[in-house]
Amino acid sequence: MAKRSKRYREALGKIDSARKYPAPEAVALLKTLPGTKFNQTVEVALRLNIDTKQSDQMIRGSVGLPKGTGKDVRVIAFCDATKVAAATEAGAIEAGAEDLVKKIEDGWMDFDVAVASPDMMRHVGKLGRVLGPQGKMPSPKSGTVTPDVAKAVSEFRAGKIEFRADSSGNVHAPVGRMEFSDEDLVANLEAFIGHIQRLRPAAVKGTYVLNASLSASMSPGVPLAV
Repeated sequence: MAKRSKRYREALGKIDSARKYPAPEAVALLKTLPGTKFNQTVEVALRLNIDTKQSDQMIRGSVGLPKGTGKDVRVIAFCDATKVAAATEAGAIEAGAEDLVKKIEDGWMDFDVAVASPDMMRHVGKLGRVLGPQGKMPSPKSGTVTPDVAKAVSEFRAGKIEFRADSSGNVHAPVGRMEFSDEDLVANLEAFIGHIQRLRPAAVKGTYVLNASLSASMSPGVPLAV
């Protein structure tokens, strides 16, 4: 087992692992833990009672965080020439069709999110082996394949995030940064958890969210009451 730092052990000592903290208390407690020299990302992790081998129980999608993520999200748009100007005005750092596909095939990957209009997927499909492993492949389920690419660009730049359950049913997502106010972090946290709860598959019986925790980049998790 890896040896924990003194700072981490001190933080762990402030958390009552037998409790499940309501969102406002969890955020307030997280803010009291020993800090770092950088502005940590605040993340939520949910363990869901789902069978990811069943297609009707796969939890995946996107959701807008009301207070944003605190990150400057670099978005690109695959679209035809008639939509390039609108996508660029909405904040896309690059927009285009085959030319943009070629640029990525040549090794350019300096972006966080890729959106595409449906008619472009015949070109974008060839990038699956490149974008897929990095989670950047446009998909209708994640809201990144849409006729209105300009709107999608604007939403992702404003704080829309993608999420997907892993093979064990765990979902992780950023909900802001430590510099955010308690109120803003709580708003983002509750918006994300509420969205996941609304996606509960009909086939799931009993408890849906088995466990939840809130953490910063370099902190232990604070158990959440969900």
